[in-house]
Amino acid sequence: MNLPQINTNLFKHLRFILVETSRAGNIGAVARAMKTMGYSDLVLVTPRFEGALQDPEAVAFASGAQDILAGARVVGSMAEALDGINFAAAVSARLREFSPPVLSPRQLSTQLAAQPALRAAVIFGNERFGLPNELVEKCNVLINIPANPEYSSLNLSQAAQVVAYECRMGVLEGAGITHTPRLPAGDAREVGFHGEAASLTQIEGMYQHLEQALVHIGFLNADNPRKLMPRLKRLFARAQLEKEEVNILRGIARQMMKDEQ
Repeated sequence: MNLPQINTNLFKHLRFILVETSRAGNIGAVARAMKTMGYSDLVLVTPRFEGALQDPEAVAFASGAQDILAGARVVGSMAEALDGINFAAAVSARLREFSPPVLSPRQLSTQLAAQPALRAAVIFGNERFGLPNELVEKCNVLINIPANPEYSSLNLSQAAQVVAYECRMGVLEGAGITHTPRLPAGDAREVGFHGEAASLTQIEGMYQHLEQALVHIGFLNADNPRKLMPRLKRLFARAQLEKEEVNILRGIARQMMKDEQ
C-alpha cells in the first residue's frame, strides 16, 4: 500500500509544555504520546523534582520515546517556554469565567491546519492543581476535552495523547490538499490576507501599555480595577491579534498618554 507523503515539518510547529509536573512517569508517558503522533518539541517548566528527564520512571514510561526526553528542555519560566511561540493553547478540564475562547482538541486541530504560519504550543498544568488562572488568561484559547461530564478527569498523559492525536489528524487531512480548507460562513479566518501573528510577549506588552493608558484617562481605577482587564484580554483573544494590530493598539495607547510626554 502506498502511504501518502506527509510534510514532517508541519509536526515541528507544535510544542508541548508541561508546567510543574509532579510525576516522572507522566513526563515519560507524554513523550511517548507525542512520538506516536509525530511530535518532538517538549518543554518542562519548573518540574517538582530534579533530574526529571533522566528519572528512571520517566525513561521507563517513555517506552521507546527516550529520544523525545533527550531532546526536551527544562526551563524556569513560562516566558522561556513560550519563546518563539505566537499561539498558546491552555489545556484544562476546568472552565474559567474570564478564559479565552474555548475550543475542543478537534477545533484546535482545524484552526492550526487552516493557519500553517502559527507556531503553537499546548500547555498542560500540574496533575493536581492544573494551570493558574493568570496563565490561562494570557493564552489565545482554552482547550477543553469533551469528556463524560459525570467523570471528566483525564490523566495528564491521556490528555496529551488526545490533543496530539487530533492535531495529527489535522495534518493528515491536509496532506496533499493545495487549497485552503473550507471555513464556515462568517468565520473570521475567511479574510483573504493574514499578517504575522503577534507573539505572546508582544500581546502582553500591549496589555500593560493599554492598562496604563486607561488608568491615565480615568477609565480604569488602578486601586479598584475589578474585571476590566480580564474582559479585554478575552475580547482580544477572540481576535487572534496580528503584529501590526498590536502596534496599532499600542499607538492608540501612546496617543492617549501623549500629554504625559
